[in-house]
Amino acid sequence: MTEFQKQYIEVEELLNFEDYNQVIKRVIDFTLDTENITFYTKTNHFLNWLDTNDQNTPEKKEKLQNLLNELYTFLIQKECHIHQTIITVEQIKKVYNSSFVLGPINLDIKTGEIIGLVGENGNGKTTLLRSLCGELIPTSGYIRYHFEYEDIYDLRTKLVYIPQRTDTWSGSMYENLEFTASCYGYKPEENNLIIDLIITRLGLRKFRNYNWSGLSSGYKMRFELARMLLRKPKILLIDEPLANLDILAQQTILDDFRNIANSPFRPIAIVLSSQQLYEVEKTSNQVVFLKQGSQKNLNTENDITKHCIIEFESTQNLSDLKTAFTGLNIISIEQNGGTYIAIFPEDVDIINFMKTVINQNISINYMRNISNSTRRFFVN
Repeated sequence: MTEFQKQYIEVEELLNFEDYNQVIKRVIDFTLDTENITFYTKTNHFLNWLDTNDQNTPEKKEKLQNLLNELYTFLIQKECHIHQTIITVEQIKKVYNSSFVLGPINLDIKTGEIIGLVGENGNGKTTLLRSLCGELIPTSGYIRYHFEYEDIYDLRTKLVYIPQRTDTWSGSMYENLEFTASCYGYKPEENNLIIDLIITRLGLRKFRNYNWSGLSSGYKMRFELARMLLRKPKILLIDEPLANLDILAQQTILDDFRNIANSPFRPIAIVLSSQQLYEVEKTSNQVVFLKQGSQKNLNTENDITKHCIIEFESTQNLSDLKTAFTGLNIISIEQNGGTYIAIFPEDVDIINFMKTVINQNISINYMRNISNSTRRFFVN
């Protein structure tokens, strides 16, 4: 079964459960995968109909099913993309002054992959992103791009960097997207069709005529993403895209990133920096932790983790907790950032921890096994 067939089955299941919001997003993804103006037109006709008929559930479901069937018939004939390494980072360092050095960094970035950069502020995440896109030249080491490009301008087109604070712009959001589309090789008859698909995909449809001051910071970031996707990049480098979003919006945009990256026919790589450890870990194929410029990779660091590490919140004091967990041969427990971090031998697991909590009548407000999470790297 191909990757496309797997995704199609998932979308059909979503339709059966009447999760129309997700189905419409995925239908748009499939439509863009066709790279065919006939399907651009068909899906836009449906979206225009939906603007005034969203509550007509039976007909909406029927139209979506018919559109899905047509997309499947067309796309099943296309060859799925084979994921490959597009950027290799070898031993790069960036020296600013005697007090901070980024690196050495080693990294392979593949199409269809999301890489999360985590770490406290000032530890090199933005420096690494700017180095990857060519804004900064490493002091030593190499960044190898495994695709053709004509010059630095062409490279920067294929390596799109979205900073945390974006520049202001004039005019309406839609006018800006029309200008971008006209600059990147779209045919005149498909420009507006593509724009309408992308802004709907990213939840911007009702804001199409808004200007810069009328958009919240979260929607400004979505606008930048829409503008950059029009450039058909090989890779998206995004600095703190979750910073100004509530938890629901964070989960939504990360789901969007995952689906955009993992297109069966047009996959791109995404490297994003964030302070939201757990959200990023759930979405990323690789997680890179930076501390004082030094790199730790979650997957490789797992191999040397020999302890069970539990993060939890409790109203009980440190002394009582130490006593309560004596039976689990607790190695250490300390307070860290308003929570407790307890380290146990490797033969202890979360089930043993929960049994002790119940048996010892310990009050717990929150708990998480961080043995295989980058959160453990933050523990002193």
